[in-house]
Amino acid sequence: MKQRQGFRMHKLGMITIGQAPRSDVAPIVERALEGRAELVQAGALDGLSSDYIQQHLSPSPEEYVLTSRLTTGESVVISREKIQPLLQDKITRMEEQGIRTILLLCTGVFPGLHTRTAFLIEPDHVLPPVLKAMSSGRRLGLIGPLEEQKDNLKLKFSPYGLNPQFAAASPYSGSMEEFRQAAGQFKDQADLIVLDCMGYTETHRELVTRYAGVPVILSNALIGKLVSEMV
Repeated sequence: MKQRQGFRMHKLGMITIGQAPRSDVAPIVERALEGRAELVQAGALDGLSSDYIQQHLSPSPEEYVLTSRLTTGESVVISREKIQPLLQDKITRMEEQGIRTILLLCTGVFPGLHTRTAFLIEPDHVLPPVLKAMSSGRRLGLIGPLEEQKDNLKLKFSPYGLNPQFAAASPYSGSMEEFRQAAGQFKDQADLIVLDCMGYTETHRELVTRYAGVPVILSNALIGKLVSEMV
């Protein structure tokens, strides 16, 4: 990204729960920034092998299940409880680098993440109230990566009076047919669909729009547009 003459470029930290750089979704956020900030990326799983991740960070029964992408392109299923210390470490390091606005690239719920002076943007704090306002009584459908994540929805959405219907299709490993089936569950059942993972792309949005025939919200695009107003 080219710095304009006489202009000190702000930095936006973006931390994925997988590995950085996120070549799949970073361009979506960068388009929203429109050159107003430099995107600095880091990942909770940076430097870790897939074998290590599977052996040490996979979810145990009753743990909060998440999924993300490695730089190899493969997907991993991980435990929130096990990666949260790694995630907090990346946040602290970014803050120590002088980055004052940090975006968490995950729509999951992470109780207790913190900064000292930087502003931490957690999508789970932003998306539910925004969706509440945008849906305005319309039927809301939600597509997430894993069927196991269905039970986590109440924790995130019920405080806002939302009870979206759920279907699963992974942005990392889901086939076209899986997206067709997920979107098909909302045919005549939802007026608005949200892709509830920061790993979905415009391609996924186009697929779901085609199969469901209703407007589809891409979480990372929406968050990117909101964050762009703060840098």
